[in-house]
Amino acid sequence: MAGNLDKRVGVLALQGAFREHAAMLERLGARVTEVRLPADLAGLGGLVIPGGESTTIGKLLVDFDLIEPIRAFAASGGAVWGTCAGAILLAQDIQGVPPQFGFQPSLALMATRVRRNAFGRQVDSFEVPLNVAGLNAPFPAVFIRAPVIEAVPDEAEVLARHDGQVVLVRQGRLLASSFHPELTRDARLHELFLNLVA
Repeated sequence: MAGNLDKRVGVLALQGAFREHAAMLERLGARVTEVRLPADLAGLGGLVIPGGESTTIGKLLVDFDLIEPIRAFAASGGAVWGTCAGAILLAQDIQGVPPQFGFQPSLALMATRVRRNAFGRQVDSFEVPLNVAGLNAPFPAVFIRAPVIEAVPDEAEVLARHDGQVVLVRQGRLLASSFHPELTRDARLHELFLNLVA
């Protein structure tokens, strides 16, 4: 995709499905950087926070001093997309954190309320054709221990629901999805994200 050749995007590479996101973005022509340290954000226009273990990723964000740099990146116009665990980490209000986990770190970039594991455990994983606003055919959405976006700010746009539950939201240059687009061969949501990257 020639239009993406000048797009520089990062994929948070602390834990989870970051390689799959990177491969999809590179397939679309973007230049991809694996982000592990604050300095890795330099020069990027977008950042993907992948699915994985949200508690683990959150703690690593703290350990690697990435919370404030990512907030500053978003505040300066960087596009950020959180998928599954990433959607949890973007939310200001996280519900369903097991008490034994204690405090769950969050980037708190979106004024959303997210409930962890709302679609069940790993064994309850499923794939459904999902109608997404702006796409002319259903998207094959893979849900794995997926969160639900329970509350959405007025300024955000709901792009998809499953069984009446919000699963894809856009707020300016922020995107949050409950499911895993990187685990399919369908690149349309990654293309949508690249369109948010300046």
